[in-house]
Amino acid sequence: MITFTDRARDMVVSFIGGDSADQSLRISVSGPRTAPAFDLTLVGPQERSGDEREVDAGGFTVFVREEDAELLEGATVDYVERVNESGFEVRPAAGAVPERSGARARGEPTGEIADRVREVLDTQVNPAIAAHGGMISLVDVENHDIYVEMSGGCQGCALSRMTLRQGVERMLREAVPELTAVHDVTDHASGENPYL
Repeated sequence: MITFTDRARDMVVSFIGGDSADQSLRISVSGPRTAPAFDLTLVGPQERSGDEREVDAGGFTVFVREEDAELLEGATVDYVERVNESGFEVRPAAGAVPERSGARARGEPTGEIADRVREVLDTQVNPAIAAHGGMISLVDVENHDIYVEMSGGCQGCALSRMTLRQGVERMLREAVPELTAVHDVTDHASGENPYL
């Protein structure tokens, strides 16, 4: 079901310690299925909930919710170390992440919130960050949460998180007060030309 690279397996085993019967790894999924976020936590075996399946990962046990099992089928878990971060990275199998539904032909989200967010991005945000070769695009809208992706000079930039949280998110919340969360779904590791 889930494959762990040697590095990821070694890290999980080192975090668990001597007795793997005392702790298990939980992989949970949040966000929309079109842009999922993965969270890995260590839990005791007694913390397994009724909607979770138990998966043997060869040396330790993984708990996965039944509703997430299809998305995690064939996924690879790796442990990565980058300039400003290190941690586990879950890569779903090809085709496991569904395409966005209800989108325009170009693949853009639709609806009132999407239109208002796109207006702020197009008129205020992107002209400002274009000087650094960056761009922020709306990827998805789920209820009152939005998912954005940074590209160009913003992808992989050490200041991208601060730019998003202290600048862009503030502008978006002023224009669209009903927003509950702004999620960054950018693969910053693959950025080739960050503005530093």
